[in-house]
This record gives sequence, C-alpha cells and structure tokens, in this order.
Amino acid sequence: MKRLIVLGLVCAFSFCLHAQVVDTTVCEVLKNPTSFNGKTVRIKGTVASDFDQFAVQSGACGLKVNAIWLSYPEGAKAKSGPAALLQLQPASNFAGTVAAEQRAPVTLDKSKDFKQFDSLLATPSKGGGMCLGCGRYEVSATLVGRLDGVAKAGVQRDKAGKIVGISGFGNMNEYSARLVLQSVSDVSSKEIDYSKALAAAKDAKDDGEVGSGSSSDAQEANRKAVKAFGETTAAGQSLSRACDAFGAVGAKSGVNGVILSSGALNEAAAKDEAKAPRDSPDGVLYNVGINNSRVQGDAMVRAYAHMGQHVADLRNPEKGFELAGPFELEFRAWNVTLFSAAAYGQKTLTLPGGALLWNVGWPAGERNNAVMGALRDFLNGTELLGR
Repeated sequence: MKRLIVLGLVCAFSFCLHAQVVDTTVCEVLKNPTSFNGKTVRIKGTVASDFDQFAVQSGACGLKVNAIWLSYPEGAKAKSGPAALLQLQPASNFAGTVAAEQRAPVTLDKSKDFKQFDSLLATPSKGGGMCLGCGRYEVSATLVGRLDGVAKAGVQRDKAGKIVGISGFGNMNEYSARLVLQSVSDVSSKEIDYSKALAAAKDAKDDGEVGSGSSSDAQEANRKAVKAFGETTAAGQSLSRACDAFGAVGAKSGVNGVILSSGALNEAAAKDEAKAPRDSPDGVLYNVGINNSRVQGDAMVRAYAHMGQHVADLRNPEKGFELAGPFELEFRAWNVTLFSAAAYGQKTLTLPGGALLWNVGWPAGERNNAVMGALRDFLNGTELLGR
C-alpha cells in the first residue's frame, strides 16, 4: 500500500513539473517579458550564433530588439555562443540601486539533440576572406528553459547623462529577455549561403597586420590604423574613440573600468548581475569578452575596434547619440570595424549571414551606398533590430 502511495506521489509530482512548462512564442515573451520572469517556457525558434549575438528569433515582432538572448547554465562548457560580447555591470561605487535577483538553478540536459544543436551552431563558415563570428548553419529547434525578463533593457541615465540604472541581458544589456537553456529537441539546420562573399574573396589575398593576435597587438594595430587615416579625418577620429575606450596599450585590465576576458561567452553567471567587488571611474564596469578561439589574428583587431566603439558610445555618447538604440549602436560599431579593415587594405569583409559589407573591387563612387545598404539589410534582417 505504501509503495502505491509513493508511486502516486511521484507521478503527481512529475505531472506538476510537466504542467509548469509554459508554451509560448518569442513575440509573446517580448511583449511582456516580466510576466514570464522565472517561468519555465517552451519556445520554437531559430538561433543566431554569430559575432555579438546568441539569440532565439522567430521573425519581426515590431520591437527594437526582436529576439531572446540565449544562455547555458553555469558550468555547461558548451561550444557555441557569441564571438564577442560587451556586458555592463554595476561597480562597487555604482550610484544607482541594484536589485538582488534570486533565480532558480537550471540543469542542462546534454542529450544527443543538445550535442547536435551545440555542434551545428559552433561550426564556422567555410571559405576565404574575413567573416567575423560567422557560422555555417542556421539552426532551428524547440527550446525549454528558464525565462528571465525585465521591463526595460539597457542603461538608464540621469539628467546629466550619468548611468544610474543597468538592466537586461546579452550584448550591451539590450535584450529584455533571456532563456537559460534546459533542453533541446526537434533540431534542424540549413546551410547559410556565402557564395557571393566567397566569389568576391576568391582572388583577394590580404596581408595580415598582426602575428600573435594578443589583446595588446590588436589594440596597437588599431592605433596604427588611426594614423593611416589621419587623426583629423572622420574615420580616424571614430577609430581613435574606439581605441581610447580601452586606455593605453598594455595597461592593466580594469584600471579604467573596462575588463577584458577571453574564452567562451555563453553562460548565465549570477555574479555578472550583482555589484562587482571593485570600483570604476564612472561606477560602471564594461566587461568586454573576446572568444579567442573564434576570432584570431586580424579578426581580433576588427573585434577590438567593434567592441571599443560600443564602450565609447555607452560610456561617453557623442552629441545627438545619447539615446541611441541597438540599431544605431551596431550600425556605428560595424562602420568602425570597416574602417579598421580598410586602413590595412583588407579586400573583403563579410557579415554573418553572408552579406558583403566591404569589397575593394566595388567602384569608388558606389562603395558608400553599398556599405550602407548591406548594413541596413543585415541589422534589419539577420539581427532583427528595429529603429
């Protein structure tokens, strides 16, 4: 009799766990992220794992960010994720308030489906030329995990422009929702078409500007790029801002509040949402991660230009860009990335998804329009960022 009672309780408990999983969609979550905060959800979508994005998408939702950031639980040691990432964190001398969020732990089911999912997303694109953080496959799946949601993502500033609030997830804390993965099923993939970029890069051999690909080498290379353009030119001034964001070349990480790290950038760590045990000149830590297994050598130079621009735009926004959204911030960062490439005579630069951002073979009079068109299509399409 006792055995039957225990069995009944186990079955009832299992049923409750199953009933707690909420079936929803990306757009439903993004309409009201806080209503899903802490819930276990099941979502079908396509995962973008590229340069500074690791997110679940299912089409445009009419918002500035039309995706849910994806993370693995701490200790997952998975392979896929973004190649570069900037996350803001309150320093110990942060002027605003920091709410302590208690989140339920998640255990990742490393099933055969998950291993296939992770492997496909971690497979780099094939071919010549530079393509930053570009994956070979577009991967769709049914995802189950803990949903973390906030009412408003990004930074909040006081009247003087000082950052007094930080919330959100993912790159630049611009995502209002995050899915911490528990399990994966129904995995399917589609190879991304890079044929146009490959054709343009076929006969374009670039001379590298750095050998070791260290952080210091990458930053020094961008300093040289400033001189190549001229420090008073628009391109030179933009690159200079991106360089200055990291401080002096070779300076100890964190001295100016910018923390550099390498390795995988795919886990949700509780410590990253709490106040850090160190000060910063403006009360904010700018945690810049570069996955050095995904971007090396010349690609690392481009990555530091890109992330430096993000730090500069968030820490000291230029006049007129104090309220710039994700679309504008990414647009500016990719422009600076291109300046870094062009300064060294790089022949081509491909965006995740296969669009050519730069081709030295384009007629001089058509280059600007081609670049602007490629960036708009990429940010609206592949990244699903609205203005």
